[in-house]
Amino acid sequence: MVRFAVVGHRARTTGDFSLNDLPGGAGRMDVLCRCVNSAFFLSHDIRRDVECILVLLGEPDPPKTILFRGDELRYLSPDERSAASLIKKALNIPCGSEYRESTKGVYVRKGGLAELLGEHEFVQLDEGGADVRELEALPDAWLLSDHMDFTAEEAELAADLARISVGPRILHADHTITVVLNEIDRSEC
Repeated sequence: MVRFAVVGHRARTTGDFSLNDLPGGAGRMDVLCRCVNSAFFLSHDIRRDVECILVLLGEPDPPKTILFRGDELRYLSPDERSAASLIKKALNIPCGSEYRESTKGVYVRKGGLAELLGEHEFVQLDEGGADVRELEALPDAWLLSDHMDFTAEEAELAADLARISVGPRILHADHTITVVLNEIDRSEC
């Protein structure tokens, strides 16, 4: 299973946002929705061996984590609004420290990056890291940020993670996921 964890620094942590205002009122939820779509969609198929984890840090109830599992996922269409609708539904159910399923393949819980880093062995996607094409083996778990840099506290939590770069230019988070998956696909051929 390949995992992508994306930190959403301003993403709303309750479902009281409008699907018509994902960039503004939802705290750049549009960025996270594009990451979800990049993690799963192929032409006429879905990646079943992928998990996409969103760490939401916006108001009013941070942190919350939403997990999308490709092997169970249903009701996701390749548009931002579809992903946002599943996130909104997940945020509208009460949750504790254990994942709770909101729709098929979508889970939500309280907790954030510290808990997540204790559960999986991530590498951090970073423009200053080692070139992904020079690695002997590709990792299974990848951590990246939304449109903002990691905070000092997040950087400290991730200080021991290996840093990997996807190329000489800084890409959007969703594009970075696409490039990583392309490298994984190439390595499996």
